[in-house]
Amino acid sequence: MSMAQHAEPAVNTPPAPGPEETDGRTVQRTLTLRALARPDVGVFLGAAAVYVFFLISAPPVRDAGSMANILYQSSTLGIMTVPVALLMIGGEFDLSAGVAVITSALTASMLSYQLTMNVWVGVLAALLVSLGIGFLNGWLVVKTGLPSFLVTLGSFLILQGVNLAVTKLVTGNVATDDISDMDGFNSAKKVFASSFDIGGVQVKITIFWWLLFAAIATWVLLRTKYGNWTFAVGGNKDSSRAVGVPVAFSKISLFMLVGFGAWFVGMHNLFSFNTVQSGEGVGQELIYISAAVIGGCLLTGGAGSAIGPVFGAFMFGMVQQGIVYANWNPDWFKAFLGVMLLGAVLINQWVQRTATRR
Repeated sequence: MSMAQHAEPAVNTPPAPGPEETDGRTVQRTLTLRALARPDVGVFLGAAAVYVFFLISAPPVRDAGSMANILYQSSTLGIMTVPVALLMIGGEFDLSAGVAVITSALTASMLSYQLTMNVWVGVLAALLVSLGIGFLNGWLVVKTGLPSFLVTLGSFLILQGVNLAVTKLVTGNVATDDISDMDGFNSAKKVFASSFDIGGVQVKITIFWWLLFAAIATWVLLRTKYGNWTFAVGGNKDSSRAVGVPVAFSKISLFMLVGFGAWFVGMHNLFSFNTVQSGEGVGQELIYISAAVIGGCLLTGGAGSAIGPVFGAFMFGMVQQGIVYANWNPDWFKAFLGVMLLGAVLINQWVQRTATRR
């Protein structure tokens, strides 16, 4: 036998591929983390938990009429929470949102009543005023570079003082006059404050407006260039500007959207109660911001959704009305809000860390 035969290299044939071994827990964990990474999943579970809690502890909640009241309360918060959430995704705050609602209602009421005009004239004038307030807030933030917290805190104080002083000056009272017998009131009420009978239950129109605005905002965020700009300027405005994103337009328009929300809620308040108390609205801005944070919007901007704040507003409405139906001391409402806010921030922080962990 020759040496060449023994020196011939062996051919290593790879084993036939068999079924890949997998750990079922790995796939499950990946899907779970992927779901938790969505900003609206956690708040949905939280809203469901709050609903079940009051369903058990407050039997009147099980009634359809009670649920309609809860949804109505949620909608008056949710209509404002949606644009506030968009603004927060864009990296800014608006502390004047609460009193801006009252400013809008006061403008429409006093202008219509004092000049004896059709109330629709006052409604349109109030829209211009609200958009103007939003534009001014946004312009000051963009042009001065000051934090929106400081700019809108100044706006909050100015509007609060103007609301009280001008109302007393014009009407001689802290509230506006009743406009329910003026031209155009009934048609405006149908748009902003009417009710529908559904299965024997009176349902407020604001619930439908709330869901419509949330759907539009979701489509804008996920399907339009403007939505991309919103996320971009909230994440890093300098990098966004470098790649051609119109930072100034984006931020100013987001503040104007908050102004639009303030106008709409202000009109609802006016045509629901026929008059407006000039000192109201203080503190509401914190509820709007809290509902957005609970809904998954980060305080640092650049992340969030429009659906999450819908559930955040629902949680607020559920707690506010649920406490009443449970015959508890209403002072507990603020305590519940504080717990929900802290819980949401901690959960969002944990979710972010868990979702990015390798």
